[in-house]
Amino acid sequence: MPIKIQDSLPAQEILEQENIFVMTEFRAMHQDIRPLKVLILNLMPTKVTTETQLLRKLSNSPLQVDVDFLQTASYTSTHTDTTHLDTFYSTFDDIKDKKYDGLIITGAPLAYVKYEEVAYWDELCKIMDWAEKHVHSTFYLCWGAFAGLHYHYGIDHFFYEDKLSGIYSHYMCKPTSPWFRGFDDVFYAPHSREIGIKREDIEAIDDLELMAYSDEAGVTLVKSKDSRKFFVLCHAEYDRDTLSQEYYRDLDKGINPKIPVNYFPDDDPSKEPIVSWRSTGQLLYTNWLNYYVYQSTPYDVTNIGD
Repeated sequence: MPIKIQDSLPAQEILEQENIFVMTEFRAMHQDIRPLKVLILNLMPTKVTTETQLLRKLSNSPLQVDVDFLQTASYTSTHTDTTHLDTFYSTFDDIKDKKYDGLIITGAPLAYVKYEEVAYWDELCKIMDWAEKHVHSTFYLCWGAFAGLHYHYGIDHFFYEDKLSGIYSHYMCKPTSPWFRGFDDVFYAPHSREIGIKREDIEAIDDLELMAYSDEAGVTLVKSKDSRKFFVLCHAEYDRDTLSQEYYRDLDKGINPKIPVNYFPDDDPSKEPIVSWRSTGQLLYTNWLNYYVYQSTPYDVTNIGD
């Protein structure tokens, strides 16, 4: 089944070229199916790239997914054309009376900014509070996961001496979880961050479950025991060249970054990276969508939060 998106969204053409089944609003109107309603709060400056990466992962399931995009009103991205934002994005006031089966809160390049000093922190807190009564299950991604863990549970991050960048191996702490159906015993995923969370801080919170860990990258997947909140510190949705683009961007800035770990063959940036995380990324999102959203959300979306 396809993912349902707004007519003329730029990601549509890219996904169709990859033979991914997408459906425009016009076509979906003629199907008598209750689609899942998913809201994406896109905090990334490269909004179109992030849209495409997330839609790619949400699309390959037997479910019809109706996606809305949300931007902050207290801060407007300067990296995305305003016409695109005006056409495809809503603000919180536009959607605050709606209910959603799922919410994805993306990352943002804010590792060195204190949470309370983020331009849209108050608005983000309002959205996270709103989600408690208006969203069935929320998927916090990278910086969004750090922000969610800090806000909901008071967990603070630590800084790595060097940026964590590369493809790392992980093992499952709860391998029988539906979230890991179809996973290999060891799975690989990209990381790109300067901060981390201590394992003992997660295990000290009774409401949280440590789901996946990496000996090199540390805490990677966490969820609440009621499966209403998922915290994902890796970037399993990344494209083949995303880490490469970040590496060359930092080189151009004169940061002198280290070569991403386990990424370029022979650690040679002139060679094309080999993707070893695509199936992990697909299962990570598909299993969340199926087992923790579709299987348990009320049929009547207005009953979410009751």
